[in-house]
Amino acid sequence: MVRLNEQKHSTENKPLERFPAPVKVYIPLSQHLGKICNPLVNIKDQVSLGQKIASVEAHVYAPIHASVSGKVIAIQEWPHPVLGRCKTIVIENDGLDMGSGEQGTRESVEVNRLTAQQIRDIVLEAGVVGMGGASFPTHIKLNPQKPLDTLIINGAECEPYLTCDYRLMVEKTQEIVKGIELAVKCVGAKKVIIAIEDNKPDAIKAFNYGLRVTDYELRILKSAYPQGGEKQLIKNVLGKEVTSGKLPFDVGVVVHNVGTIHAIYEAVYLKKPLYERAVTVAGSCISNPKNLLVRIGTPIRELVDSCGPLKEIPSKVIIGGPMMGIAQFSEMVPVIKSSTGVLLLNSRETREIEEESCIRCGACVRECPVGLMPTLINLSSQKEMWPQTKKFGALDCIECGICSYVCPSNIRLIQSIKRAKLEVLK
Repeated sequence: MVRLNEQKHSTENKPLERFPAPVKVYIPLSQHLGKICNPLVNIKDQVSLGQKIASVEAHVYAPIHASVSGKVIAIQEWPHPVLGRCKTIVIENDGLDMGSGEQGTRESVEVNRLTAQQIRDIVLEAGVVGMGGASFPTHIKLNPQKPLDTLIINGAECEPYLTCDYRLMVEKTQEIVKGIELAVKCVGAKKVIIAIEDNKPDAIKAFNYGLRVTDYELRILKSAYPQGGEKQLIKNVLGKEVTSGKLPFDVGVVVHNVGTIHAIYEAVYLKKPLYERAVTVAGSCISNPKNLLVRIGTPIRELVDSCGPLKEIPSKVIIGGPMMGIAQFSEMVPVIKSSTGVLLLNSRETREIEEESCIRCGACVRECPVGLMPTLINLSSQKEMWPQTKKFGALDCIECGICSYVCPSNIRLIQSIKRAKLEVLK
C-alpha cells in the first residue's frame, strides 16, 4: 500500500447538502453487479417516487426505483458511467415527489420484531447495493450461508478527493449504528469492528461517542491506499488473508461500506428504496466543491453547474476517485447507485506521459496489494496470450491502479491488465 496526496481538504468539512431533484432523471437498467434489469413501466406511464420501475428474475440482481414522481417519456440507450451506453428509463419530474405504496416509518419496536429473512427481503426490495463502488447486491452479503465470526464496517474511504462517506459517518452516526444492528442480526456475527482511517478525526470522535452503549469495536487505521479494498481491509484489521478464488465468507468475515449500512437503515426504518446517494463533487477545476445528496439519474452536468463557476476547462471528468474511477465522455452521464464522486481535473493533473521501456525495477510487484506481478501480466497482454495472463493472476487484480502510479517508466499497466481480464472473461 502507498500514501497518496489525499486532496480531501476542500470537502471534508462541507456538510451534506440535498441537491434539488432535476427536471428529468435518466435511470439506467444496470446499476449493480449481476443481471441487467428489465423495465416494469412503459412510455407515458405515470410513476411515483420510490416506485419499482425495473427488475429481473435472477440470483444476483437488485431492483431499480424511480427517484422522482412524474411521467416516463422514453426508454432508450443513454450514456452510462461504467458501460459506456445502456438502456435507460427517462422520467420527466412533475415536481410533486408523490410517494408510492406503503408510506411512513417503522418504529424500533416493529423493527426489533423483524426476522433476519424479513430484513433481507426489505433490503432486496429496496434495491440496496454496495455503495463504495462495487455495487454488489447487499441482500446476498446479508445471507452468507456460512458461519461468520466478524462483521467489518468499512469507513476507510482511501481514494483521494472523496469525502461523502466521511460526512455520512459524522452526520449520520446513530443511523449507521442502527444499520449495523440490522446487519448483525442477518449475518450472526459475534464481533463488529468499525474501521476508520486516522485522517478522519471527526468521524472517529462521532463513533467514539455513538458506540458508547454498544460492544462494537472502533479500529483506527493509518491512512493508506488501497486500504478500502475488502481483502486488504480484512488483512489489516484481522491479519487474515483471503486467498485467490476465495471470498471473505470463507474466512468467517463480511465487510460492508458505511454508505451501504446507512442505506440498509433507510430501507428498514424509513421504508425508503435506494433512489438517492451521497456524492462528492470536487477537483482542481471546481470553485465550490461540495458533498451532495443526489437523486439517482441526475446528470453530472447539473452537479457541476451547482458547484461552479469552473476555474478552468477540465481536461478529464471522472466518476469515482482518481485512482479507480472512470473517465467520462459525456456530461449527460447520470449518477447511479455506485457513483461516489464527480471529479473535474485540469490538464496538468491528467497530462499524457509517453511510455518508456520497463527497467525491471520491480516497483509494481513490490507495491501490488494482491501480490501479483503486473509486469508479466502486461507482457502477456501485449502479446495477446490470454491464458497466460490468467495464469499470472489477472483475474485477482482489484484494479487499484498502484502499479501504473509507481511505474517510473509510465507504463499503462492497469489498462493492460483490465484488457486482459475482459479477454479472459469472454
